[in-house]
Amino acid sequence: MLNPPLASSAAAPSSSSGASVRNLPINLFASVMGLSGLALGWRLAHDSLGAPALIGEAIGAFAVAVFVLLAVAYLTKLARYPQTVLGEFHHPIAGNFFGTIVISLLLLSAVIGPYHAGAGKVLWTVGVISTLALSGVVVSRLLKGQIDPANAVPAWLIPGVATLDIAVTGGHMPMAWAGEINLLACAMGSVLALLLLGMILNRLVHRDPLPLVMTPSLMILVAPFEVGFLAYSNVVGIDRFAALLFYFGLFLFAVLVPKVFRKEVPFAPTWWAISFPMAALAIAALKYAQAQGGAVLWGLAIALLGALTVALAVLTVRTLRIALNGQLFS
Repeated sequence: MLNPPLASSAAAPSSSSGASVRNLPINLFASVMGLSGLALGWRLAHDSLGAPALIGEAIGAFAVAVFVLLAVAYLTKLARYPQTVLGEFHHPIAGNFFGTIVISLLLLSAVIGPYHAGAGKVLWTVGVISTLALSGVVVSRLLKGQIDPANAVPAWLIPGVATLDIAVTGGHMPMAWAGEINLLACAMGSVLALLLLGMILNRLVHRDPLPLVMTPSLMILVAPFEVGFLAYSNVVGIDRFAALLFYFGLFLFAVLVPKVFRKEVPFAPTWWAISFPMAALAIAALKYAQAQGGAVLWGLAIALLGALTVALAVLTVRTLRIALNGQLFS
């Protein structure tokens, strides 16, 4: 069976009943991933479709502000409740959500880069080092053995997707060593994602369904294919293999939509798990339409970007609501 902390919030093992920073869920950093991806999507829409530049830049600024706020809050949690944070990090499922922090750093490097190239390089470098270190920790844990197959949930994919994001955001980094790092990231991320995806699908097929509160995390299954498309296209270009990655991710998204977007699934911070996979899909659709052309592909890309925008607007409002009434920290 799933470990108890994941049955409730997928990230917060605390049993404190009062509102406290101790209960801040690590998976809330997924909001930064989604908002950064949305900003980059609108920036790409500006370049290819002439969409207003202000939209993407405003969302990017909001993503930076959310990251700073969450970083300060989580560092406060680390200072006051180090054992709680340590427990999250060593948890077989919650520990994977620390990958949302390193992915946020990588994505923010792309958001900030056009404004300050030096800051973008620093953020990307810190993100690369942190991502590679986290990937090493995750693989080391798996190789210890005695892993409960019931814990093989979509969140396991986050560290693998993080390594792919190195190549997604590092395609235009000018450092001489960036190209080899991007190749290393593609190699690590693709193999990790492939192996972990097999374990996760085996668990989803042969064991009980995920708890309702974790249902939104099913959308993470889309990420390896769409992030893989973006990483591969940065390193190699958009060819037939890239197209296969894009289209399978699109197919998987269509299968998962009715499974994830159900009325009976309660709102919780775990809903932010849908944000970055959807953002990766929208950006991939824009890039693919840009490369191939055609009204159908452009219509699909615009529809996906619109759906992403609406979804993240709803998530932002609902998260602010539970933050203001204290439920987020309870």
